[in-house]
Amino acid sequence: MAGEVSMDGGCDCGEVRYRMTRAPMIVHCCHCRWCQRETGASFALNAMVEAEHVELLKGAPELVDTPSESGKGQQIARCPTCRIAVWSHYAGAGQKACFVRIGTLDEPDRLPPDIHVFTASKQPWVLIPEGTPAFKAFYSAKEVWPEESLARRQALYG
Repeated sequence: MAGEVSMDGGCDCGEVRYRMTRAPMIVHCCHCRWCQRETGASFALNAMVEAEHVELLKGAPELVDTPSESGKGQQIARCPTCRIAVWSHYAGAGQKACFVRIGTLDEPDRLPPDIHVFTASKQPWVLIPEGTPAFKAFYSAKEVWPEESLARRQALYG
């Protein structure tokens, strides 16, 4: 799914609506215990995209500072009314990138995971499709990401 896209999403109550206007650099499925606790689910599914390609259509999410296992924390963009998390800004990536919560997209099935991370703590009944890269912890983007995504990341962070 390279290049320009138009994918809309939002919170449960409809107060916050957004449009992702470019395909993500990568879609992570994170199985760490922090993501499990934060989402109340077995994993978090996030699409990393440049913040300039996430346009607000309606409302404004509230940025909530939360702790993280790294100790650097993250900001979660939540609807101020229904409190649904629509994206995050992780400390390592900063405000330049949004990690869009796939489940908040109107068509979440368009973005399956490119990679599974922190599988050492995944729930044992979660099955990772054969052929999908999976790592017990994290990984080196240089070794895994497609060239186009690496170039986008380089352009974003220098």
